[in-house]
Amino acid sequence: MNRDVILNLLYKFKKQGEKVSDDGATMIGRAPHQGPKGWLNILYPPLSKEELKLLEAELKTEIPKEYSDFLLHFSNGMDVLSSTLSLYGLRRHINRSPDVDMCQPYSIITPNIYERPDNSKPNYFFIGGYNWDGSLVYIDKETNSIHCCERWDATSKKTWNSLEEMILSELERLYTFFDDEGVEIDEDNPTIPYKT
Repeated sequence: MNRDVILNLLYKFKKQGEKVSDDGATMIGRAPHQGPKGWLNILYPPLSKEELKLLEAELKTEIPKEYSDFLLHFSNGMDVLSSTLSLYGLRRHINRSPDVDMCQPYSIITPNIYERPDNSKPNYFFIGGYNWDGSLVYIDKETNSIHCCERWDATSKKTWNSLEEMILSELERLYTFFDDEGVEIDEDNPTIPYKT
């Protein structure tokens, strides 16, 4: 994975601030238009090999290599442009104390166990989603291709050849929906990667 290019895109809003939370999440680009604690892009500390094994045990399946490498060596999920696009990871803990600055990714367990689309095949492994309408992103374990589908229908609406291709093309595409301060230009314009 071309880490430098992806990181360069994620750090586009660094001039608006950068902070590391108490649990190690890197928050890039303050987003006061989203609220007093709003951030545009968030990267979470990578998983350890032990955490990956525990996560796979809970999922009762092996995480596709391309995504397990992402979780181990890049980030335990990420949020882009105030969760316009999120890649999911392991929620290490749940802490709601206002005195502790914690930041956790969306759980990868939820779409793979509790909220799978009815027509999803066993080889579909869900890795992320869009906040526009709940569209999901999954890896087809048989082909290693990445797909986007509607929230409750796993029929592919958009396909990428690799995780790197998906991340790079989506960062570039989504940035066209936001101004230089990270404010959405037209909130009525769908931010999903396919026509509805």
